[in-house]
Amino acid sequence: MKFFNKSQSLKQRELQARQAGSPARPPAEDAAEGAYTSLEALVAMRSRARGFSYLPRQPVHSLLAGRHASRLRGRGLNFEEIRRYQAGDDIRQIDWKITARTRKTHSRVYTEERERTTLLLVDQRAAMFFGSVKRMKSVTAAEAAALAAWRVLEQQDRVGALVFNDTDIVEIRPQRSRNAVMRILQAIVSQNRALTIDSCSGSNPAMLNEVLRRCDQLAKHDCLINVISDCSGQDEESRRLLNRIAAHNDLLFGFVHDALEAELPTAGPLVFAGGTEQLEVDTGQRGLRDRYRDEFADTRADGRRFLLHRQIPVIPLNTAEDVAEQVRRRIGALHR
Repeated sequence: MKFFNKSQSLKQRELQARQAGSPARPPAEDAAEGAYTSLEALVAMRSRARGFSYLPRQPVHSLLAGRHASRLRGRGLNFEEIRRYQAGDDIRQIDWKITARTRKTHSRVYTEERERTTLLLVDQRAAMFFGSVKRMKSVTAAEAAALAAWRVLEQQDRVGALVFNDTDIVEIRPQRSRNAVMRILQAIVSQNRALTIDSCSGSNPAMLNEVLRRCDQLAKHDCLINVISDCSGQDEESRRLLNRIAAHNDLLFGFVHDALEAELPTAGPLVFAGGTEQLEVDTGQRGLRDRYRDEFADTRADGRRFLLHRQIPVIPLNTAEDVAEQVRRRIGALHR
């Protein structure tokens, strides 16, 4: 079910357009600000992809350096050779089997991989087509993905994506090129602009697990998996898949949410909509607001406990604040 205030919803313009006989989905140049994104807007995010990093070295205040968050592995290591131990070698790299057989100390030598793969999982399902303040959750996810893609490219690493809606998963194979980033952004814009009020009737929560299965097949080891979603449809199968992925890769969650999902305002009658069905409720009832708030808090806390248990960092992304500022605030403002 979706919900919106009759006087403030970002969907209001689309409703008015439909009532006037106009197309349900506005053209790119006429899109209501915050309701849809555009390729131009996501390309412009490149200049804002500064002040944070996905590399292991983090400022002390960064979410990725915290006691409860996993330190990112960084680029993987390739085995190069076994040679005689030299002064200054890390004793943890001594090969004790060869040392015992030859009676001379030998060390294993590794070199850091030149590139690391980042895979973005970008949610553009109907459940994301909601926003009560500045932008839709779908637009927030699009901007967060664009920031990540440009930043990874700046770090000279490979970036790919799985962009998904309720029916399709678009796969962009990881590459270290501007063309790869542009393909990711084009896929995001295509799915974003296909969202309409009518698309809510075809909501498919199970698609979250479908994209996690695809990710599990693609990300074999030492990748950074950046999931940008509201986690709609998560269940025990989702947790099993996340455990499998996290066993050999780094996971980072961008949890997209809207303030109205967490707590109903005292605003009198509000309309809850799901596809073609609508339900009006009186938010002036305190008991209703309390139950609504508690249910969201319990669901979020349950998911957060699981992620913290797996030491998976979570970046909350709300629809009211600037996305780039939220990312910088969470994962470090010391990087340039």
